[in-house]
Amino acid sequence: MSSVPDPTLERTFRGHKASILSCSFSPSMKQLVSASSDNHLMLWSFKPQLRAFRFVGHKGAINHCEYSPSGHLIASASADRTVRLWLPSAKGESVSIKGHTGGVRSVSFSKDCKRIITASDDKTVKVRTHILNDN
Repeated sequence: MSSVPDPTLERTFRGHKASILSCSFSPSMKQLVSASSDNHLMLWSFKPQLRAFRFVGHKGAINHCEYSPSGHLIASASADRTVRLWLPSAKGESVSIKGHTGGVRSVSFSKDCKRIITASDDKTVKVRTHILNDN
């Protein structure tokens, strides 16, 4: 029986002011994004000389975040009952998607980047064709 190797700590990222609830690698493995109960999304580079970017827009804890399969968008799900689609750039531009009547717990992209699926405290799952072109 083979054993699972013990992973080596590569780097620690600090900057959130409250608990981190979710994180996701970019498909290129050059960045990662983290979501926190401090209502902020943070975009981190694996290059130590580059600073992190704090994205502001949600009015509640961000429960989940995920890069799109192409890496051109980041989705975030929040207790403020919204999902945001973000451009992973220094500006942190986003568009808010409303529709749930409870906090949104999870968001995920389809493999072809044409749809997102969301799950909420309102006991619904919603599938949407997202409004930004991910090409």
